[in-house]
Amino acid sequence: MYKNYLMYIPREIYNEIVNHIQRKEFTILTGARQTGKTTIARKLFQDLKDQNKSVFYISFEDPDILYHVNTHPENIFKYIRRPVGMTNHDDQPTERTIAIIDEVQYATDPSNFLKYLYDTYSDQLKIIATGSSAFYIDRKFRDSLAGRKRLFIVRTLNFAEFLEFKRHTELKQELMLLRSQSQYISVHIKILMELFEEYLLFGGYPAIVLENDRDGKIQMLKDIRTSYIKKDIDESGIKNKTALYRLMVLLAGQTGNLVNKNELAHSLGIDNKLVEQYLNLLQKCFHVELIRPFYSNLRKELTRMPKVYFYDSGLRNALLNRFGEFEYREDKGQLLENYIFQRLESLYDSENIHFWRTADRKEVDFVVEDSFSKRKAFEVKYQCDKIKKPAYRHFTREYPDIPLTFISHLESGDCLQVLKL
Repeated sequence: MYKNYLMYIPREIYNEIVNHIQRKEFTILTGARQTGKTTIARKLFQDLKDQNKSVFYISFEDPDILYHVNTHPENIFKYIRRPVGMTNHDDQPTERTIAIIDEVQYATDPSNFLKYLYDTYSDQLKIIATGSSAFYIDRKFRDSLAGRKRLFIVRTLNFAEFLEFKRHTELKQELMLLRSQSQYISVHIKILMELFEEYLLFGGYPAIVLENDRDGKIQMLKDIRTSYIKKDIDESGIKNKTALYRLMVLLAGQTGNLVNKNELAHSLGIDNKLVEQYLNLLQKCFHVELIRPFYSNLRKELTRMPKVYFYDSGLRNALLNRFGEFEYREDKGQLLENYIFQRLESLYDSENIHFWRTADRKEVDFVVEDSFSKRKAFEVKYQCDKIKKPAYRHFTREYPDIPLTFISHLESGDCLQVLKL
């Protein structure tokens, strides 16, 4: 995405990754394609090099390197410095060799490769590796590297990062003020909302955010929709590629709605087990998330069906081939609700984000389990005056200890303005 590290624009996850470099465990960057993993890896390399660290950068896209490491993991030392003290049994502390490996998933058995290096050299060798979802979903990665790695998921840009990439640092500061001071009313809210609506339409893939031409953005999103999604499908080994792609389109149209696997199977002409497999794959590829229901009374409240959200609204819109102006879209509410999911996911673990729905279809969009004893609920509507508060009395009676916050597009009445969450 970026040809030169000097073009690097700060990502919020970067400092967290830097802090982990001191740890013994390997540092693994994964996430959807085109989210900036390689850019972060190159920036790490340059920063460590500037600190005079013994750091090396290699990519497994290079066929010569790949051939040798597939022959034996030891052959990596043809391309990086062998850790000092490994051959002469020197007991003195030595500086670790740091190896940054881009696209590690191209190795024949990346999990075994990393496991061997960790078990043999972990005191003197630090690996920082990037890998696509094809590597992440491999069972060997989860099993053989348990306790040997920490996973960092690089997502598309959040809205604050979006503003940074658009060179609107002052507007990012305004956003921080809106979030930290509930009574603050920004004089820049109009331009902030214009940029926010752009974000909802085109999402947060870094290269697309940096593209200023509207038609260029659309074409690049279509390229991600076809070329990069195709890579995910190819590397997953899925045989019925058409069905998987059609499933993504169906899910895009159902954003924020219940996922009925039986109906999806019928629409796609495949069995339920395949639908389950494909849904799991799409989650592991970091494209969608299925959130589960929250309940205390199993008999009255339980629905087994999850709700679906996309991690990037631009990809979602590309799947639907729908790029109309935000103001005139019929799915404004869906886009707003999907954003709130993304925002909550950045604040809480996705496993702690649920929705509430009864058998008679009373519903609250999100219930977040902040801790064992503290929960919050959120209901999202494009227009605050469309919220009928009596419809939520059942929830507030059942859960008087869970505060319910209404969120709308603009500041209005008792609703929290969307940017203040």
